[in-house]
Amino acid sequence: MTDQNLLTGDDLAAKALEESNQKDLPAGDDTSALPAGGMSPAVHGKVGETLTSLQNVIERNVSELDRLKEQLSTYKDSLRSIMDNDEELSDAKDAVTAISQKVKERKSKLQTSPEANQLKANITETTERKKEIEEALNTHLLNLYQFTGVKTFDTSTGETREFEIRASIKSGKKAA
Repeated sequence: MTDQNLLTGDDLAAKALEESNQKDLPAGDDTSALPAGGMSPAVHGKVGETLTSLQNVIERNVSELDRLKEQLSTYKDSLRSIMDNDEELSDAKDAVTAISQKVKERKSKLQTSPEANQLKANITETTERKKEIEEALNTHLLNLYQFTGVKTFDTSTGETREFEIRASIKSGKKAA
């Protein structure tokens, strides 16, 4: 047989469980053939050995797991250190930061240029005009629907356009 020191934790656990063979153990309701303690001394000894072996295997596995976690932490710290101490990477990060700052400055300058300000004003004015036309059109389409009961209309070019009727709730006035 193989030397017990060379067996893995799983091998030892399997061996211990195999040695405490179920045929040697009484069933839970088979207490009539047992001494007052519940188990025969031989069975009790095998169960004790099995538990001790199992606890030893668990303890070794926990210890190995802790060692591996510590080793992983060390490896990760070393990798982080390589990245943090690399001059070329540091220079590239600095270049990215500098370029990002230049991009922000340029965008800010463009946003405040006369041309951009004029376009923003045009956008605001056009958006307001669009809202006014939509509100008026909504009223006219609602009137058309009330007269005809149809949600379509024909244009002068012969195209048929469809519309939807929507209702919206406006915020109420708070009582003073």
